[in-house]
Amino acid sequence: MNRRKNRLFLFPIILLAFLSVIGCGAGSFAEAGEEIIEAGEALELITGDNVVLVDAQNAKAYEKRHLVGAVNISRADIVVNTPVVNVLAPAETIEHVFGKNGISNDTTIVVYDDNKNMDAARLWWTAKVYGHESVKVVSGGIEALIAAGAQITADVPRVMTKTYKAEPLRKEWIAEKSDLLAQVDDPQPGVKLLDTRTVEEFNEGTIPGSVLIDYARNNFSDNTYRPVQHIRIMYQENDLGPKDTIIMYCKTSIRGAQTFLALYNAGYRNLKLYDGAWVEWSADPNLPVQMPDNARMQPAVQDAS
Repeated sequence: MNRRKNRLFLFPIILLAFLSVIGCGAGSFAEAGEEIIEAGEALELITGDNVVLVDAQNAKAYEKRHLVGAVNISRADIVVNTPVVNVLAPAETIEHVFGKNGISNDTTIVVYDDNKNMDAARLWWTAKVYGHESVKVVSGGIEALIAAGAQITADVPRVMTKTYKAEPLRKEWIAEKSDLLAQVDDPQPGVKLLDTRTVEEFNEGTIPGSVLIDYARNNFSDNTYRPVQHIRIMYQENDLGPKDTIIMYCKTSIRGAQTFLALYNAGYRNLKLYDGAWVEWSADPNLPVQMPDNARMQPAVQDAS
């Protein structure tokens, strides 16, 4: 019995020691927990002045239901499909989309989706990369908001058009194919490639040297984001620390944006999104593809989907 009591007594001490080791580089993390908000906080925030609630569902889903007062900015509104699908739209497109939805440069944007935080995160990343600092993503999306007491409607709100001017593109947040190829050819220890797809996709081929962490692991089962400390522990356990430059991607970097937000919110700052993503890499037969099952490299094959 005494031995059991001793074990129970030692467990929290061991746990605290482990957390302190994980957190020993906490000074290297930037400010955390500011970008992702809980549903209850979001409902309070949208009652303030100069706050626009954005529904990032696709247009058909928005027509069926959305929060009262929410405008719709879907994925299709903020991407273009050339040279590959789902890449960042030009500044003039974002200026038009934001302005017509009542967003000015000093507006606080509160955004939610129905898609495991992916589309909300992509809109967050898009706004941030064009210099809009005040953007908040609602953890868990529309279902979390409904559970917190939000009212749903099919009515489209009337919006007063505003003038919006994008800032110069934040290029340090974007990786090009050449950046990844340089890392593949001459790996730098402080640069990490992060594949955010599923293990099934990863096993069909990945960019050589990539670490796999499925974006879905950033969420709990109810699709709310995991808290800051969970994210830090998970990524540091996979040798991705706050001092590393982390270049992430998925098939078209929508899931990659969800991971970008999770890491940024956890205090990581040396982050880049490879916007061309796997669809661009795999379209070039001259680029190497690593097959994780046997570490063999072969020319890439274009994904037909």
